Amino acid sequence: MELNADFTKRAIVHSQGIPWTPSPLPGVERRMLDRIGEEVARATTIVRYAPGSSFSAHTHDGGEEYLVLEGVFQDEHGNFPVGTYVRNPPTSRHTPRADSGAVILVKLWQFDPEDRHHQSTDTLSMKPILVKPGVAEIPLYRDNRERVRIEEWSAESEIEISGHLGFEALVLDGEFDLDGETFGQHSWVRLPPNDHAKVRVGDQKVRLWIKSDHLSVAQTAPGRN
Repeated sequence: MELNADFTKRAIVHSQGIPWTPSPLPGVERRMLDRIGEEVARATTIVRYAPGSSFSAHTHDGGEEYLVLEGVFQDEHGNFPVGTYVRNPPTSRHTPRADSGAVILVKLWQFDPEDRHHQSTDTLSMKPILVKPGVAEIPLYRDNRERVRIEEWSAESEIEISGHLGFEALVLDGEFDLDGETFGQHSWVRLPPNDHAKVRVGDQKVRLWIKSDHLSVAQTAPGRN
């Protein structure tokens, strides 16, 4: 399966407007944002766990990162409430579940194969730092391949997106306009390297999960060169 698999083009998904698709496991549904592969895939997905649902134990050969959007996500390593950002590197193993239900943004098979950095960060306990007019940031992770953060864009501001090697954002709260198109909660956009964009924020601040500079290397998938 290939979905938004051309990384030289913009990709946009207003996920609230698409149906949930059942996964192979009962009670686990998803909205796919991009994907290369079948059940084992390079993928960016919003996943919904019904109360009491779980995934069987598995190893993340290509790594996994996720942000909890709703509820509490769990595994044998702990409880991860809404706002928690987690990185499970290649070779890590767990048995995820959601006793009371959860929704997460998850990215699979997008790590450096040598990465062994585990991380769990409560983003809601952190205060954003002003980095330029109209933009405050909570830094989450950075290496020579990518930069991950939460950003807050001030109400009624104009934000320039430029000078990057790939840019990807999921709207957590608020709305902005890009080329006449409105991006609301859980809308997702991916820009190819050096794609310039200017957005206009609505009358309330926007909070986003953002990854950038991650498309400077060839994007591969399990079993593909």
